[in-house]
Amino acid sequence: MKYMLMMQGTAKDMEGFGSLTSEEIKEHIEYMGRLDQDLRDSGELVIDEGLAPPDQAKIVTASEGGPPMVSDGPFPEGKEFLAGFWIVDVESPERAIEIASRASSAPGQGGVQLNIPIHVLPVGEPPTEG
Repeated sequence: MKYMLMMQGTAKDMEGFGSLTSEEIKEHIEYMGRLDQDLRDSGELVIDEGLAPPDQAKIVTASEGGPPMVSDGPFPEGKEFLAGFWIVDVESPERAIEIASRASSAPGQGGVQLNIPIHVLPVGEPPTEG
């Protein structure tokens, strides 16, 4: 079954990440790289991506008969934003949770676990004709 694992972030998280030393950033990136490689090696990784900061986001709303309405970020009213995601194809919900826990445990300042919130959501199947 496929699951989307979504890494959440906040403006405070972004500020904290900006205060990491170059060595701490390197350790964090290497940790995430090992996780991604392990998922590739196991055949469980479908796709993964880190996302640009929220100030680069756009919200697009279609309008009837005219051009779409586009609003720029950042969005100060939003407490959280999507920082990155994985789509994995695993045997059980427990395995998806295990992977999410590992991603959540990425190191931050002083090598301390960041305990990043990772949302786990099954990918829906298309409806069957019936």
